[in-house]
Amino acid sequence: AGHAIVSQFLPTQTAVKEVSIIPRGMAGGYTMYKSDEDKYYISKTEMQEKLIALLGGRAAEKLILDDISTGASNDLEVATQIARDMITVYGMSSSLGPISLKVDEPYELQMFGEDITDEVGNQVKQLVDTAYIQAQKILLDNIDILHRVATTLLEKETISEKEFDSFFENN
Repeated sequence: AGHAIVSQFLPTQTAVKEVSIIPRGMAGGYTMYKSDEDKYYISKTEMQEKLIALLGGRAAEKLILDDISTGASNDLEVATQIARDMITVYGMSSSLGPISLKVDEPYELQMFGEDITDEVGNQVKQLVDTAYIQAQKILLDNIDILHRVATTLLEKETISEKEFDSFFENN
């Protein structure tokens, strides 16, 4: 529910096709999105909003249960990788500038100065932390929808696109 609701409020993210709490592979549930055309270029905004969407599940868990679980481990891994790529591959850091820090070996980062590893880590953490805070805010602002979607999922296990969209019609 957290992923789906957060995604609904992010303009660059694809529409939700289905939400389910039925386990699928290693996942305890899933949010399926409408397929988007293959894109060769992704903007910084799209990547930032993807981070927010990925952290929606963890944020909902903490908000509703006041606890966290291992359920978001893959989302955290993907979000961290996206944030790392934004900084090290795509030069999307305002403090480091338009430079690619993609290296084959970690020691190669030393050519950029001794503090570069710390700065990369700080920038990645800042991106993820900011996205998490934004996911929490979206869910807090729409807590009634979160409760309704969660209740419906507990009752039906799966929500279709049309039914999911209906939660947002009067908002």
